[in-house]
Amino acid sequence: MKREGYISWDEYFMGVALLAAMRSKDPNTQVGCCIVDAEKRILSTGYNGFPTGCSDDDFPWDRTGEETKYPFVVHAELNAILNAHGKNLVGARLYVALFPCNECAKAIIQSGIREVIYLSDKYANTPSTHASKRMLRSAGIQLTKLEVEKEKLEINFNVEA
Repeated sequence: MKREGYISWDEYFMGVALLAAMRSKDPNTQVGCCIVDAEKRILSTGYNGFPTGCSDDDFPWDRTGEETKYPFVVHAELNAILNAHGKNLVGARLYVALFPCNECAKAIIQSGIREVIYLSDKYANTPSTHASKRMLRSAGIQLTKLEVEKEKLEINFNVEA
């Protein structure tokens, strides 16, 4: 008899995206992304942060003021697409906690990803999200708000317990 209570594929891949988000140094918003092919293989992951070679200590993390993080930060979705290093993403699914902005939507469309699965749409009423949804829908990309059975997953590094 097989074990009961195991997580679904969607919970697994969203869990990987949320785990990737934990690598973000952003003190306010941590977003992770996981891109998966049709055979349920992870093609790439990414999280929001500065480009490779740009020190987390030399660039601003501020959200307001004279110099902010916004011109410098690479969003999780774009990072995951770039981290794929040319792998074929056509037909892939993208898991992300926060609905993609309009700039990430452009990269998602151009890469051939066919579905975006997300947890939160907290910026639904912003012009960026309106533009994103318009482009993604126009390109025929399926938008799926993930409804999960489990509120949280726990990872235990003590495997001998």
